[in-house]
Amino acid sequence: MSFKYDKENLFKEFYVAKDKDIALSKKETLEEKETDYYTNRIQFFKDHIELKKKNPSYYEFVDVNFENLLSCYLTTNPRETFYQKIFGKSYAEVRALSEPESLRDF
Repeated sequence: MSFKYDKENLFKEFYVAKDKDIALSKKETLEEKETDYYTNRIQFFKDHIELKKKNPSYYEFVDVNFENLLSCYLTTNPRETFYQKIFGKSYAEVRALSEPESLRDF
């Protein structure tokens, strides 16, 4: 049997790339560090785009549009771009909607 990606493997690889980007940052908070550099995450998407072209069977069990994700990460603010594309709202708007308004919301 040949190698096949699953969501767990992809997430692990993505988080390795994300951790490398965080390590490049000199910012103070984790949130600032997560949004400072995207070099390794961009390379992660580029590598998977190429690998999927050469070996599409590796991705038989996952449905990931690496091209769309790459296009988000190539923008000035990938998180905002992603939230606008997926939810049609800004990151702040989505977070505000998920915040409980009262104790009854818990």
